[in-house]
Amino acid sequence: MAFANSLPSGARAAMSSMNVTPLVDVMLVLLIIFMVTAPVLSRPITADLPHKSTNVEKPPVPPETIHLRIGALGDLYWNDRPLPASALQPSLQLEAARHVQPTLILETSPDADYQYMAQVLAVAKDARLQRIGFAEFAR
Repeated sequence: MAFANSLPSGARAAMSSMNVTPLVDVMLVLLIIFMVTAPVLSRPITADLPHKSTNVEKPPVPPETIHLRIGALGDLYWNDRPLPASALQPSLQLEAARHVQPTLILETSPDADYQYMAQVLAVAKDARLQRIGFAEFAR
């Protein structure tokens, strides 16, 4: 009568202890799986790794950014230096012919007519410049 409870006969009570047998079974299976796979994981894997190169190529130097400012009267400034309108197309074609094209940043005065910017964009398109950006006009 070591397991007798104090409830009257015929009354059912819930068991308050947990059955740990399935938990132990799962843990033993996991232990066996890890014991079997552990020797496989300790074997070395052969791999052909790249060797260190002695001749390292320098990355190409990116070209400077070209800041082209368009004034209120259509006057042009190439990196803060005045540029005649007739010299714009040859200058852009020369820059577009480089191996790595520079970025052309256009700064247009708010007082300038749209035709000035449209002309510059047409010349840049004819020169085949691919990277054109726009910036706010610095007064």
